Amino acid sequence: MVLKQLLAVRKMSSTVNLSALRLKYREKKEVFLEENIRVKEPITLFREWLDQALQTEELLEPNAASLATVDRNGKPSNRFVLLKDVTDDGFRFFTNYGSHKAQDIACNPNVAMTIYWLPLRRQIRIEGVAEKIPQEDSLAYFHQRPRASQIGALASEQSTRIPSRTHLDEIEQEIKAKLGPDGEVPLPNWGGYLIRPHTVEFWQGQTDRLHDRIQFRRGPDIEREVDGKLVHKGELGWVYERLAP
Repeated sequence: MVLKQLLAVRKMSSTVNLSALRLKYREKKEVFLEENIRVKEPITLFREWLDQALQTEELLEPNAASLATVDRNGKPSNRFVLLKDVTDDGFRFFTNYGSHKAQDIACNPNVAMTIYWLPLRRQIRIEGVAEKIPQEDSLAYFHQRPRASQIGALASEQSTRIPSRTHLDEIEQEIKAKLGPDGEVPLPNWGGYLIRPHTVEFWQGQTDRLHDRIQFRRGPDIEREVDGKLVHKGELGWVYERLAP
């Protein structure tokens, strides 16, 4: 049903005013309520929502996430990455440590990540501080990747200028010739980051546009804000609150 709606929108997109496009979201009987959150902290809830996303056939890459960074001059930048792990400490992704995003993080570790699952009408917004994970963890994950992906990471100095696609292909062939069919691919200037979240918002779309937004926050002395009406005490140092859509 969702796919049919999307295809219909695509057929209309060349003639219809974009402001008139509307997709049906969830109905009142499917509202996202605080009492339905089994454990009042965001990591457990994220994992539960992720499990549902992984079981949704229309979602081909449920771990695709938009990562926003800011450089030393306050200029924002945004791109998609693949979320590769969720731990009790936060959210992991991997990249070249010389990339644009890595350079931004080096001077300003405050980042934001957003995941959107259209078939489920759900979005998760994460704000936190990014830090490099231990090199041994990066190395372990690197060698779990397909060998072609390892060679590709070694061949590409991400975000640097190159003269052509042929240039990349030539470097890739040189690496393959040097390593042979079985040689271990050395770890390039590449590895993982952990986003330690201080804010996580769970959004569920409603057809009447009265969307559900429940936000978790944590930080020094944040429990002083708990009043049991607007701000509620959660677990593991988190508080939660409902936001107007």
